[in-house]
Amino acid sequence: MTDPQTLAARFPGDFLFGVATASFQIEGATKADGRKPSIWDAFCNMPGHVFGRHNGDIACDHYNRWEEDLDLIKEMGVEAYRFSIAWPRIIPDGFGPINEKGLDFYDRLVDGCKARGIKTYATLYHWDLPLTLMGDGGWASRSTAHAFQRYAKTVMARLGDRLDAVATFNEPWCAVWLSHLYGIHAPGERNMEAALAAMHHINLAHGFGVEASRHVAPKVPVGLVLNAHSVIPASNSEADLKAAERAFQFHNGAFFDPVFKGEYPAEMMEALGDRMPVVEAEDLAIISQKLDWWGLNYYTPMRVADDATPGAEFPATTPAPAVSEVKTDIGWEVYAPALKSLVETLYKRYDLPECYITENGACYNMGIENGEVNDQPRLDYYAEHLGIVADLIRDGYPMRGYFAWSLMDNFEWAEGYRMRFGLVHVDYDTQVRTLKNSGKWYSALASRFPKGNHGVVKG
Repeated sequence: MTDPQTLAARFPGDFLFGVATASFQIEGATKADGRKPSIWDAFCNMPGHVFGRHNGDIACDHYNRWEEDLDLIKEMGVEAYRFSIAWPRIIPDGFGPINEKGLDFYDRLVDGCKARGIKTYATLYHWDLPLTLMGDGGWASRSTAHAFQRYAKTVMARLGDRLDAVATFNEPWCAVWLSHLYGIHAPGERNMEAALAAMHHINLAHGFGVEASRHVAPKVPVGLVLNAHSVIPASNSEADLKAAERAFQFHNGAFFDPVFKGEYPAEMMEALGDRMPVVEAEDLAIISQKLDWWGLNYYTPMRVADDATPGAEFPATTPAPAVSEVKTDIGWEVYAPALKSLVETLYKRYDLPECYITENGACYNMGIENGEVNDQPRLDYYAEHLGIVADLIRDGYPMRGYFAWSLMDNFEWAEGYRMRFGLVHVDYDTQVRTLKNSGKWYSALASRFPKGNHGVVKG
């Protein structure tokens, strides 16, 4: 169903359509107004980590073009903007002096959203850890969780009076496993002990962030954004089913269980618990404070099979082949049904609050031809996945909003600038923004969305 109005009719009147970005991916101006390097600035400069040694120095120059970008969001007719705040702008060393100029930038950004009637959904941490904190071990050190608490308090004291919602972290899975076990993201560690330490300290920092936010800005709904994995076994064999459960605990349970149950997954702890950092008596109570909302980032399914190799490390799984032949330009399988089964599974296993799809989108690298970007596969991807969200609402799940990833093409982490996820095309040489056909479609969906829809149309 790609007709935007027909699709819009399936959503309730209070549903929120938005777009999302992240600070390091779009802002540039990495040395401006007191900002100091993050771990990603350092990682980009090390050979072999990021495609073409691309970096965030300029990116989309959003730091200087934020007004133009907010005008673009306004013109698209979407209601909300999800963005992240750069810790290295606010407290450049991670601890020590507060940088007023950094706070001033986000003041201007939030005020600019308010002036345009755009709701603000801020994320406190989207991976750009101040580099100085690596001197103490970064996320492998408990002191970083305490540094985050102060940073969260500082931001919320300044911006909390104007934010519509805040998330403590974006995708802890990436900041833990991708960054500390697989070495694909900054700081590029490949060590299970470091990863488990980062896991616990990020979970703890999330809890500290919830406390800090509620202390200084009690009216702002606090949440957490998780890229939960839809773990699908390769077969119905006992070995693959058990492998899928282990994968679920490792990839989802490591974050969902402590936050929503106040414990770490049993089988995972049995296998890896002796390599965990110290978990102090009050830690799990801090981590598991009730949230007002949670965000789900979904792109592609995770298919696993049992890894029968003797001594294979937990979760002892191996990737299983894709079922759908449709893939995006980054190589990810397109399989929308996994989004539905994932949400169903998570609500079955956990007592979860209301949910926003905080990221969903597709990488296709079409360029501009005759003044437009014909990215039909991306449009199809959005239509299909939004149809699934409408199905979930019909089935009674508390899906409250949807943020397309991303507003514009940007720095795609280890892939540099060669992978494009934007609804808006960015020419990195000229910084010219061009709304793609998918962006025009999403704009038609969001701007013509009938707010009078109350009681969802069935079907």
